[in-house]
Amino acid sequence: MTLRRSNLLKLKTRGSYELRKRVRRAVLWACLLASPFFLGLIAGWVFGIRLNLTPSLPRGFYITGHSPSANLVEFCPQGAAASISLSRQYRTGGACPDGGAPLLKPAVAFPGDHVEVSADGIRVNGQLLPNSAGRFRDHLQRPLDPWPYGTYRVEPGTLWVISSFNSYSFDSRYYGAIPEASIRHHLRPLWTFATEVPQQ
Repeated sequence: MTLRRSNLLKLKTRGSYELRKRVRRAVLWACLLASPFFLGLIAGWVFGIRLNLTPSLPRGFYITGHSPSANLVEFCPQGAAASISLSRQYRTGGACPDGGAPLLKPAVAFPGDHVEVSADGIRVNGQLLPNSAGRFRDHLQRPLDPWPYGTYRVEPGTLWVISSFNSYSFDSRYYGAIPEASIRHHLRPLWTFATEVPQQ
């Protein structure tokens, strides 16, 4: 059976219409799926909201602030801490100079404070911080070097960051004090949800 030219044109037109329809549908779905990401970027830029997906702190949303309750600091690690955290994927890609994302940790010791590092953990002015003992291997059994045991006086322009929430947190228990100049923002929790941490 021979198809007439008009029938061939109809088939071609119908197929082109279906293709355009599917392309539009794919673009729409792509936009819908990408919208939370772009909304998150806009919210972070306009409202100072950050999304934490690491288990060092409860996962959820945090907001920049200047009140006394904003005891969390967002900072870019430096030196060996930066390279280790990036190569081991403790950090994802982000806005730090090395291409990694900033870390979000509680600030626990400030200039003039005394910090004691021991096998039991870290004491600030004599008070032991929970879950602060350095480990010699991370949750994937890769080697770690805890900060040398001893007593340290926090120098001007520096501070110590320790997360008591997670004993596997990559913080000052491995790299000591951080410079205040590396701090990008101070934050506090906005909305967080239950977060599992590696087994003790």
